[in-house]
Amino acid sequence: MSTAPEVATHVTTAEQAHPAVGAATALLDAYTPGERFLATPTRTLLTEGVHAQVPHDERPLPHRIAATLADARRTGLTKPYVVGAIPFDHTAPAALAVPRALRTAPPLTADPLIALPADPPDATEWRIRPVPTPEAYGAGVASAVERMWRGDFSKVVLARTLELTAQAPLDLPVMLQRLARRDPSGYTFALPTAPGRTLIGASPELLVSRRGHQVVANPLAGSTPRSDDLAEDVRRAAALLESAKDLHEHAVVVDAVHQALASFCTDLTVPARPTLIRTATMWHLSTTVTGTVASPDTSALELACALHPTPAVCGTPTATAREVIRETEPFDRGFFTGMVGWGDAGGDGEWVVTIRCAEAEERSLRLYAGAGVVAASEPEAETAETGAKFRTFLNAVGAEL
Repeated sequence: MSTAPEVATHVTTAEQAHPAVGAATALLDAYTPGERFLATPTRTLLTEGVHAQVPHDERPLPHRIAATLADARRTGLTKPYVVGAIPFDHTAPAALAVPRALRTAPPLTADPLIALPADPPDATEWRIRPVPTPEAYGAGVASAVERMWRGDFSKVVLARTLELTAQAPLDLPVMLQRLARRDPSGYTFALPTAPGRTLIGASPELLVSRRGHQVVANPLAGSTPRSDDLAEDVRRAAALLESAKDLHEHAVVVDAVHQALASFCTDLTVPARPTLIRTATMWHLSTTVTGTVASPDTSALELACALHPTPAVCGTPTATAREVIRETEPFDRGFFTGMVGWGDAGGDGEWVVTIRCAEAEERSLRLYAGAGVVAASEPEAETAETGAKFRTFLNAVGAEL
């Protein structure tokens, strides 16, 4: 195990009143496959090498991470961080590491150079295979809705995938550039999950963050595709704010987040009505939940594990929704609808819901998209919603359905 000292310190926008132009985009430009890149609305991170991997054993994940960070400090890192990804199935191995060194910068939105356009993707002839087919996905939605009307459960999130294959090796740095520059205010990531495999994406959804005693969660549920026509785009946003189906779906998620955080936090503030956030392709109902952690020993990762999976990515009741997902989806979700993020030895960190993402290998991509299914759902609408969500990544690689 390497014992090289850490060479970077953590810098935030608040600590650096006049961040250097190009500081964040320099880290974006420096990304190479195999390293870990993560950009959030508070910071930009790029790792260099691996000091230690978080092991997979019978201990709870927060305990394993805390022990790995403590060992890293004893063996030479003055301020160790853990960075990586956690799968949807919390019993499966995570892909988390303490980097040998960590370069940091303010958020991408603080860097004026992020407004420069990314290079276009190379002309690629993609072979695209939907798994399941749109028709089979719609049938799965219809079956779930029928069971809900029978009273079996109240919500499930069903996903589908696109398998993209190219003749030439993938250019991950170019994909990351396009994802980051298209939605710089979101959460952009590229993280190795296995030898030769990278989880890459741009999520709009913060699961939970902790900084000092302050806790923030930002559940999203209820969505509609954007429109290129401004008037239609505004109409869709206004309709989403009034949609009884989407408001109900959103309320279920917010209530679950509230209940989970109430065990750990004081002074929780939960707005009565959601607001809207937008990405380049979607409008989402959004609620920002804030609070104060009751014990300084409760880390951001412990909070994230208590929240995961929320009804926004699984359903409710959770156990029943998981079973419906296993019965309906003809693939393993892997890291999709898990979480990606960072944490430090003091318990601070940011953990993000892993959506709008793909798993990349040498010449192939598996794209994921899901939709929340409730009793009022229609198969055609949920199929269209997942298709719109695929656009985030399809745009990044220059592919079309």
